[in-house]
Amino acid sequence: MRINKKITLYSELSKNKIMFAMLVPACLFFIVFSYLPMTGIVLAFKDYNFQDGIFGSPWSGLKNFRFLFIAGSFGNVIKNTVLYNIAFMVIGNIAQVLFAIFISEITGKIYKRVCQTMSFLPFFVSYVLVGVFAYNFFNYEYGSINVFLKSINVEPANFYSQPSIWPFILVFFNTWRWLGYGAVIYLASILSINHELYEAAYIDGGNLIQSTWYITLPSLKPTFAILFLMNIGNIFRGQFELFYQLIGNNARLLDVTDVIDTYVFRSLVASKSFDVGMGTAAGLLQSVFGFVTLIFANYVLKKIQDDYSMF
Repeated sequence: MRINKKITLYSELSKNKIMFAMLVPACLFFIVFSYLPMTGIVLAFKDYNFQDGIFGSPWSGLKNFRFLFIAGSFGNVIKNTVLYNIAFMVIGNIAQVLFAIFISEITGKIYKRVCQTMSFLPFFVSYVLVGVFAYNFFNYEYGSINVFLKSINVEPANFYSQPSIWPFILVFFNTWRWLGYGAVIYLASILSINHELYEAAYIDGGNLIQSTWYITLPSLKPTFAILFLMNIGNIFRGQFELFYQLIGNNARLLDVTDVIDTYVFRSLVASKSFDVGMGTAAGLLQSVFGFVTLIFANYVLKKIQDDYSMF
């Protein structure tokens, strides 16, 4: 009769020393850059000053949170942040899936690599340059669009005074920047699909659209679910660089473009305090709301399809 040896941590470490050694850099990265900085959360509840330091500064209770709720516009800011992130997730993921399917169907290797590389380049473009691109497109006097409109004797449009069009512009630039990056993840999932499924569909008379609908898209559901959960944890975090570089302090557009990050930045600049505690309080509030949203979304997804949940 064979007796199974009890598996212990020491035996696993001895057996898989190299694999555990490969985990050390990743563990150190998260410890140094994620877990140790969490001690700074106490700044949200302190009246911080440089002389006393983080732990020596006096406690201030919930004082640092008050500036978020004093202004009546904070509810609108939260609404903008959530709605923009939902639009970014939905439209962005749909565009990435469609583009990944398009890339996977390209037969020419050189053309396929060129398309994939070119689509990945916007990810490395600074948001400062994105803001410059947008300004050169939409500037009233010298913007490309208005120059074209003038050339055909059409009245130029003042884009920077029309709030209704900027949600579409912001979603477009966000989708454009993340298209290639996200498509790589979906493309890897597509390449892992058993090719025999497509051959069977072809033999049964299925065309490209049918094989995509009944084979490719269902196979991408787990990847879509994981990416959805990872993104929904940041649903209360606005992309500060995108919004600030494209909108700046344009008061005419703030009602429809102001998000939590830009609101906090402008509030601290206006007060000329640059209070570390107030900034930490805003970040803590975003993290708590995001964590609760993530737990709830994972719970709902687990009820719908247990295999797609994270835990």
